[in-house]
Amino acid sequence: MTENTSSRWTTILSARLLWRLRLRASFKSFRQNWRLFSENKVGLFGFGIIFFFALMAVAHPILMNTLWEPRIYDPLTGYDFEVMLHPSGPSPRHLLGTDPIGRDVLSQLMYSTRSEFALGLLSALITVFIATSVGAYSAYYGGMLDMLFMRLADLLNILPFIALLVFLSALMDFGLIHLAVVIGLLSGFGGTTIIFKAQALTIKVKPYIEAARVAGGGDFHIIFKHIVPNLLPLAFLNMMFTVTGAIFSEAVLSFFGLLDLRMSWGIMFNTAQSAGYLLSSLQYWYLLVPAGMSITLLCTAFYLVGRALDGVINPRLRKR
Repeated sequence: MTENTSSRWTTILSARLLWRLRLRASFKSFRQNWRLFSENKVGLFGFGIIFFFALMAVAHPILMNTLWEPRIYDPLTGYDFEVMLHPSGPSPRHLLGTDPIGRDVLSQLMYSTRSEFALGLLSALITVFIATSVGAYSAYYGGMLDMLFMRLADLLNILPFIALLVFLSALMDFGLIHLAVVIGLLSGFGGTTIIFKAQALTIKVKPYIEAARVAGGGDFHIIFKHIVPNLLPLAFLNMMFTVTGAIFSEAVLSFFGLLDLRMSWGIMFNTAQSAGYLLSSLQYWYLLVPAGMSITLLCTAFYLVGRALDGVINPRLRKR
């Protein structure tokens, strides 16, 4: 009884010690990678822009519950009766003016930020999950299934991405989650899979993979304990570029009125276009510039962060 208890405590202590060592190694790796990332000023600039938009997303519900009156500043149903004509230009009451329906542009801009982040991150996670799994499986097993996955990827690469999304959204009602899933599926089974498979092939021939196989590790253990974890840095890098594509795709589809969304940056464009203000951009710039600048800045920010992460992941791109 005493020996069993002692053995159990030894096992528990060993497991805790192992987790502490792993956490310490992970924290050390994070600090080293952050130091490399922070050396890239462009990447830090992009990270600062992302942080600014994240603050906008967090600040909107706080402002609605404290300073802003919902019947005026609600991004969906708000209307300011004290303003005679809508759209109205920037003023102390409405810093970015109001749209043709009388809604506050700044409130719409901040409210839509949450949707853009949700769409980008969800589509990126789906893309990375599919591409990592399929790429690792194809690289490890090969054969007929690998050939089918690669031919599917080639087919999806040939098809024009935006045109395909326009076609699909015209056939069915697309909400935010539906769009994220479709983008994730098209990107995950598309060219991203080829990139992940190429990286997985380089990992497959490493000596520790053969050592794990000799030690009795099964295929599932080798794929998900040795190959997939080594694909995670590439997966995180690819997420940055997927977010950029998802935000841009949503803006295009919303501009054409093909998405079932109540509010987004693309819908702000659609509202201005539907009311006939699209060609009056100089006089009514506040209807187009805020949303356009937000789309451009956030997409650029994720791209810059992705480029900076590329320098962290790829040693050949680091400064000597």
